[in-house]
Amino acid sequence: MGKVKLMDDFKAFALKGNVVDMAVGVIIGGAFGKIVTSLVNDVIMPPIGVLLGDVNFKELSWVMVEAVGDQPAVSINYGNFIQVVIDFLIIAWVVFLAIRAMMKMKRKEAAAPAPAPAPPAPSKEEVLLTEIRDLLKK
Repeated sequence: MGKVKLMDDFKAFALKGNVVDMAVGVIIGGAFGKIVTSLVNDVIMPPIGVLLGDVNFKELSWVMVEAVGDQPAVSINYGNFIQVVIDFLIIAWVVFLAIRAMMKMKRKEAAAPAPAPAPPAPSKEEVLLTEIRDLLKK
């Protein structure tokens, strides 16, 4: 009996609109991250590298200890860090523009005049007085 309640509770939680929306956002965000990474690595960074003297940012590093035999070199790969920072800045800029556009649309909706409310239905007294008036006119 406890398993059924647990499953019902989980289903109620998992199928709430917020959780489903969040899951869709995470999936789309992951795909968007790949697009931005490709944009930065394949489109933006090569021309910047050419302008800076044929530099490939991912290869920039500071070797602290050279490789010896089977021991790999110990290095600080600051070029990869620069690449990741640029990825982040592009993603942050696009998210900012998307949120700004959504806020602008919400402001337009809020500024739009609301439809006029329907007049309230006449009270029993008003209906009765209207009938009396109509009878007196006849």
